Amino acid sequence: MKIISKTIIGLFVTASLVSCQDYLDVNDSPNNPTAESITPDLLLGGAISTPYANTLAANQLGNVMMNNWGSNVNAFTGGFDDEFRLNLTTTFYTTVWDNTYRGIATLRRISSSEEEVYDNHKAIATIVQSYYFQNLVDHYGDLPFENALQFGENYTPSYDDDMAIYRSLVEDLDNAIAMINDADDADAVVGSEDVIFQGNMSKWVQFANTLKLRLLARQFTLAETDGATASYLTEEFANLELNFVNEDVTINPGYVNGAGKQNPYYATYGFDTEGNAVQNRNAIVAADYAVEFMQGQQPNNPNVTANIATGVFDSRVNAYYELIDNTEVVGVVQGANSDTSAEELSKFGTGLIIDSSQDGYLMLQAEILLLQAEAISRSYIPGDAKTKFQDAIRASYESLGLSSSSAESYITDSDSENLIGWDGSPNKIEAIMTQKWLATNGRTAQESWIEYRRTGFPNVPLAITAEKAEKPNRLLYPTSEYNTNAANVPQQSQSDAFDTAIFWDVN
Repeated sequence: MKIISKTIIGLFVTASLVSCQDYLDVNDSPNNPTAESITPDLLLGGAISTPYANTLAANQLGNVMMNNWGSNVNAFTGGFDDEFRLNLTTTFYTTVWDNTYRGIATLRRISSSEEEVYDNHKAIATIVQSYYFQNLVDHYGDLPFENALQFGENYTPSYDDDMAIYRSLVEDLDNAIAMINDADDADAVVGSEDVIFQGNMSKWVQFANTLKLRLLARQFTLAETDGATASYLTEEFANLELNFVNEDVTINPGYVNGAGKQNPYYATYGFDTEGNAVQNRNAIVAADYAVEFMQGQQPNNPNVTANIATGVFDSRVNAYYELIDNTEVVGVVQGANSDTSAEELSKFGTGLIIDSSQDGYLMLQAEILLLQAEAISRSYIPGDAKTKFQDAIRASYESLGLSSSSAESYITDSDSENLIGWDGSPNKIEAIMTQKWLATNGRTAQESWIEYRRTGFPNVPLAITAEKAEKPNRLLYPTSEYNTNAANVPQQSQSDAFDTAIFWDVN
């Protein structure tokens, strides 16, 4: 759906321009900024904010791949056609690569700064870098890492092994934690430029530990058959501080209802500054599979053969999608046409589209708790996996503005049911991944698609127009790499998206 990609690209450009304004204002001559005057504290706010807009493409792809979003066949033709057909090429979702690297560039400039009094700022940049580099590896595998982004010194960086990058990211996070812990009164205080934790360095340590947990957890399935990875995880978990973020990780540099200043998600999928629905607001609707699953019904989908009706209503469905005539959510089967679809389809709900100043989501507390639940269930860390699992549901409901009573009712009703309840699910990993799919809907769905590739859960169906038998394992390297780094980028054909995988994907 080209209209969506263009919107995201436009937002990236706008965000980049906005991020430059603050630090350029401090120079004696605004037309002659000097490197010495652009210190890490002046760069940090924009460096953190710009990459967030770039996560929208990955989130969108995750929502389509995991059957959360469909195309409004009553108003548009050809929407998500390539996604549904699984027609992956070197031009498919290239913004996931191109814009993420652009966003990381300033973060790397900060983290490599020789300014001695900015250790906290450098640590923050390192942590955020790790967040985005993991996302790149999870979509592409091998990629430029050690020699990437050298500020004009190397325009054709070599590719690093995906597993090696993962291990390096864990080390980087350890170094960032040490840098924060070793900071003293001589170090510059982090202030309003921190648009994630507002200068609370204890929370940055928690976030670093949380990202380490995610990096390690991604290797759980590999460790089942690879002894070296199993030993590595055992050693790393023995040293992991079990001090994780206990809230949604959000970003807000001061989004307001102004041109180029709205929350990028809201501007892409909601309304413009005049209150008019943007094109994507009408182009993207609820996917029938996710809707009916959350309504406890058997999905009306020819690609679903197993009985997965739980009989349990999940109130989150009414937050993710709008009610038609204030009564029910109505979705469309991915790949269906207007002849076989309802006349009116549900768009984004009030849990996703709030206002132009809403926070952006980097990592949900529900995901963090479910990562812990899996680590506990696999005996890597101590604790009660069921409690973490059910707390994740509570966190998901709270994040969407739903009542605690509705969360408790759902937990009680679902506990004995397969797929969605702890006691009722013989396969605890499947239950964890199903709840992760439900929790990340709309906001961080790339995580659900990545976890699906790792575990095979939940087994969501293909679009009825799919031309491949399975979902892809990865994205193909973009055209930009073949144009500018041809000597190093691995040669790929479309089949590589389906026949080769990221190192942790042994499913």
